[in-house]
Amino acid sequence: MAATLTAGAPARPRKLLASRRTRVGILYALPVVVYLLVLFVYPIFSTLLLSLQNADGSFTLHWYADALTGVNLSVLFTTLRISAETALLSLVFGFVLAQAICRLKPLLAGLAMLVVVVPHFVSALVRTYGWIIMLGDKGLVNESLAWAPGAPFRLLYNELGVVIGTTSMMLPYTVLLLYGVMRGVDRRLLAAASSMGAKRVTIFRRIYLPLVAPGLASAGLLSFILSLGYYITPALMGGPNQTMIATLINQQVTKENQWNGAAAQGVILLVLTLAGLLLVKAVTSLGASRKKRSAS
Repeated sequence: MAATLTAGAPARPRKLLASRRTRVGILYALPVVVYLLVLFVYPIFSTLLLSLQNADGSFTLHWYADALTGVNLSVLFTTLRISAETALLSLVFGFVLAQAICRLKPLLAGLAMLVVVVPHFVSALVRTYGWIIMLGDKGLVNESLAWAPGAPFRLLYNELGVVIGTTSMMLPYTVLLLYGVMRGVDRRLLAAASSMGAKRVTIFRRIYLPLVAPGLASAGLLSFILSLGYYITPALMGGPNQTMIATLINQQVTKENQWNGAAAQGVILLVLTLAGLLLVKAVTSLGASRKKRSAS
């Protein structure tokens, strides 16, 4: 009878903060939540609101229309083009470099990774001025090619200079990502294919490349996303025709005092970045599920 009464009694609603572990967890998470709200959510919301307002406070879509027409649209296309070129070159050089490091012994591979990563901790401004010195008319590159017809070559203040500079900045990210993916490839698959008579080109094309393809896609997309909002190198190594969206935002704020237009440009840049991140996540999830299927 007692068991019947217990089973039939309505369950008491559990209080959200009843558990001590829950309360402690919330207490630990609170500073992080406040930090994110103050430094990320509030600025993004303010920027979005500013991009939708006129100077008198009335709502409008004028700034978005202005950002997607004329010179501003041309700047957006230039940004997308230079970012795509940077991502492609970063992938090519990153793949070759990561592949070479993977072939080294563990100690030498660790040292090689240090050589790749340590320059990343040097200020981007310092590295950009280093490239300006190297690529100038009397820099190391032009002095070395002084014998070539047409020298000195114009390597600065054009798209070539911007792509060289931004590629050098994105290369460590690409190498780090690709090196991790390449290290994770099961070498027994390659050895098994080789023992069955497959040629190196066939092993690379049909086994190795599909296994590292998700890493290649993620590294390329990451370089593309980071290049979209990159400011220092394009501003210092590019000319008027290589103005990118980050430079345009800076000009609208500092020279034209046009905060609403700059806010609209910033929101467009944010949307492009979020779209790229979603694409990275989709590609990474696809690669993980493919790897899981091959393992099973």
